[in-house]
Amino acid sequence: MSEINYLSIPQPRRQFLKAAPPGVFLAAAFLLVLAAAIAYPPLVTHFDPLVSDIAQTLQPPSAAHWFGTDRIGRDVFARVIYGARYSMLIGLASMIVALVIGLVIGMTAGLGKRLADESASRVFDVLSAFPPVLLSLFVVTFLGQGIVNIAIAVGIAGIPKFGRVLRSQTLVVRRADYVTHAVSYGLSRSRVFLRHVLPNVLVVVPVIATIDIGSAIIAVSALSFLGLGPQPPTPEWGVMLAEGRDVLRVAWWPSVFPGMAITLTVVAFSVIGKFLQRKYEVRTR
Repeated sequence: MSEINYLSIPQPRRQFLKAAPPGVFLAAAFLLVLAAAIAYPPLVTHFDPLVSDIAQTLQPPSAAHWFGTDRIGRDVFARVIYGARYSMLIGLASMIVALVIGLVIGMTAGLGKRLADESASRVFDVLSAFPPVLLSLFVVTFLGQGIVNIAIAVGIAGIPKFGRVLRSQTLVVRRADYVTHAVSYGLSRSRVFLRHVLPNVLVVVPVIATIDIGSAIIAVSALSFLGLGPQPPTPEWGVMLAEGRDVLRVAWWPSVFPGMAITLTVVAFSVIGKFLQRKYEVRTR
């Protein structure tokens, strides 16, 4: 692999890359490979994740089946690859739900009067009173099973995380000198909001979104494991864990490899998110 040519990269981006530890590059490379697999799964496997072969039941990992086969002869590697599409996209959708609602409530609280701020804070307190997975379980039980409902449920559980951060950022930006000067120059409220407030509030979104999507994937997999998400034979990571537990004593691979996929994906997002957080804190100081 050729070395990165830092001279061809703009100075701020060049410094950003030099400051990144090797773990960040490994995490980014893993997520890029995963994204390619999600976009075009046949690129990495020629097996159909839904086609069973009873003659190949519970075959251990081998050259023919890298991750072995499950209890009805389906290729586990193919199911892990195709399952990434469900787990990642549902996690991304739930993160977007939390971001949009949290942004609206957080900025309303930060820009509004005391009553709006207090009301938003009480909403965040109520939602934060329950563990995220428990709150998601309650919401999806009320809404019903399904991919859309599980994304909404996990998204609602993530609202306080986004809302509180964006509210605090809005309060900081609202009191900044450049906003005060823009108002004193006679700019309209809408122009001040669009040009000075909103862009400087959104700078924290990549940090919290990158960290939150890992938590969302865990919550989605947990609900799927409990049977409230996508239903078998859908190759979703949580569904695969639930199916593999029935044969765990005689075959470890149907459960271990989906669990590894969840773990590596969450760790990769966490590594990149923590790095972005450190860079943002340095930039803020």
